[in-house]
Amino acid sequence: MMIGRFRVWSLLGALLLGLPAWADEAPEADVAGVPAPAPRLGWIDEARVAASGDGSEWLLHGATWNEQRFSPLDQIHRRNVGELGLAWSQATGTSRGLEATPIVVDGVMFATTSWSRVLALDAATGEVLWRYDPKVPGWKARHACCDVVNRGVAVWKGRVFVGTIDGRLIALDAATGEPIWEVLTVDPERPYTITGAPRVVKGRIVIGNGGADLGVRGYVSAYEPEDGALVWRFYTVPASVEGPHEHPELELAARTWSPDSVFESGLGGTVWDSLAYDPELDLLYVGVGNSSIYDPQKRSPGGGDNLFLASILALRPDTGRLVWHYQTTPGEAWDYTATQHMILAELELGGKHRKVLMQAPKNGFFYVLDRATGELLKADKYVFVSWASHVDLATGRPAVRSEARWSQQMALVAPAVVGGHSWHPMSFSPRTGLVYVPAIELTYAFRPDPSYRYRRGRWNTAEDTPGLAAEVEGYEDMNLSPCSPTRLLAWDPVTGQERWSVPFSEAVSAGVLSTAGDLVFYGGADRFQAFDARTGVRLWADDVGTGIMAPAVTYRVAGEQYVAVLAGVGGSLGGHFVRLADRNEGRILAWKLGGKAAVPEPAPRPAGVVQAPRLELETHTVARGRELYHEYCHFCHGMGAKASGLYPDLRFSSRQTHDQWNDIVLGGIRSAQGMASFADVVDAADAAALHAYVVSRALHEPNLPQRLASWFARNACIPARWLAD
Repeated sequence: MMIGRFRVWSLLGALLLGLPAWADEAPEADVAGVPAPAPRLGWIDEARVAASGDGSEWLLHGATWNEQRFSPLDQIHRRNVGELGLAWSQATGTSRGLEATPIVVDGVMFATTSWSRVLALDAATGEVLWRYDPKVPGWKARHACCDVVNRGVAVWKGRVFVGTIDGRLIALDAATGEPIWEVLTVDPERPYTITGAPRVVKGRIVIGNGGADLGVRGYVSAYEPEDGALVWRFYTVPASVEGPHEHPELELAARTWSPDSVFESGLGGTVWDSLAYDPELDLLYVGVGNSSIYDPQKRSPGGGDNLFLASILALRPDTGRLVWHYQTTPGEAWDYTATQHMILAELELGGKHRKVLMQAPKNGFFYVLDRATGELLKADKYVFVSWASHVDLATGRPAVRSEARWSQQMALVAPAVVGGHSWHPMSFSPRTGLVYVPAIELTYAFRPDPSYRYRRGRWNTAEDTPGLAAEVEGYEDMNLSPCSPTRLLAWDPVTGQERWSVPFSEAVSAGVLSTAGDLVFYGGADRFQAFDARTGVRLWADDVGTGIMAPAVTYRVAGEQYVAVLAGVGGSLGGHFVRLADRNEGRILAWKLGGKAAVPEPAPRPAGVVQAPRLELETHTVARGRELYHEYCHFCHGMGAKASGLYPDLRFSSRQTHDQWNDIVLGGIRSAQGMASFADVVDAADAAALHAYVVSRALHEPNLPQRLASWFARNACIPARWLAD
């Protein structure tokens, strides 16, 4: 039943007038002929999830516990998908990346936007019912590796749970958006973030965190939904070799680390995205991320597998105790996280019916594991891979190629740090038996920094990025390159082979939805589109003007099926590999058969105008500025000061920006807008050198065409032949 603003305020009115209210318990059955009170808005519990097989609502992050992101709805199908029209759109008031999966229950959609803000909307009309802003401080953007994004909420028993960029877990009233409680889940003195969506597992709120690249220690935690009390916490890496350890599993992990490891860095291993749950086996599956220091020789001198980096963990959700683990990339050295989307399914493999877990992590291999035992069943390359020739199924270990090791010399490696597949969720259709993977094809240059030392709160990958920028032809021009690395891949997990794929002419990857209508929905640079799930033929597309990275959901209200998605570019690829032509105005969009709403016209982005002052650009000052820029600034503003528009392109800074340069860089006068002060790492002379470098790029190279013969174009866009198997 559709529930709009009237329904929400009716619920509030009942509470204020002293009429029967709903406690945080399920409604009781009728007593003596008196009707039980209506369920509370947003009342999702185990029973409701179990009874939700018709797909009319989208109750959990991945639709169901198994995270397949498949809907049994088939009102929209291959033969009529061409009749889709926009039903409604709603502006989010944001201009940064949108990555959330909405939850749809009781006719209400709950979604998150940039800066961890939450929206509740009427799912049939898009009318905003309430908004909540956790007021994350703008300076926290400095700690967010890949934009101030958020991937969604969990809704449980009338409450909405959201994690924030600054590390809080907040419970909101589903009917009003009013906060009920909040807890700080991280050490505020460390550069932790939360971008992932919480999950509710056996009545507990499970959440991880991010920040490994800057130097934090990873863990995943479970909290009570009533008051936010911590139930258990599983640390993914040890705090020392000798202990004492917080839980027994760390004794096993500690044996895989050198006593000389840089423990003060936290070591990484953050649980920043993927979680899945099997209620039958009573196992919570946790994806673990990369190391805090990429270079293994500097991170853990003497080697070691460095558990539980880049691993899949199976935990008991009541206690957080480990049942089994599998490490996808032992001794992880390339930012090959295993935090990518995990899917639970049942497959026939080798003549046996197997309950499996499937993952396509960053490292380029598609893994199929027995989810009861952790046994490796299959590991096949789903994109171009150069760092390892294969994975040994008997040992579960990859055969690492010597050319990929970069502790002593530069190495060109595929996949790149963005991975063969990043955070964008994939989908599995039980009808076709295929997994639909948003794949990425790029290579990346790792160059070791011989003078590296851990510095708290800074990027701590141990790469010599400034050296690359100074010495490698074309490296400064890698941003906004003509690379088109994305494709939608239909993968057969039984044969370990591609069934079909669709390449795209843009670098914006997107999440995937599959349906019983034999459709696959996918976004892209400026459109939303539907493909035939069996053949990959594009059957429908709607130009929306704004890029779509987020995964779509589908639901039914008053007998009509809707498909909805958030539009807004950002993240790592959106911040560096595209040139945004419009203002990236965020929107939530929903389509239905026969929809007649007009697609909003995007506001164009003004053309850049160079207003740089004529400074004395001494060679040594510009060189020093280049070094500092590629140590501290390029993560947001792009290599060579070439930005997509998600963040300001400093080459086209206003005269006011140039005049206030030190006040911005050192004084932090734009912290509220996300530009934090860097006075803790640069001084006035450094700020002047940074200014000189940016001005040099503005005056001499503001609009140079990409040099197709450059090092980057030869080796990163097009994988070099010497990397081939």
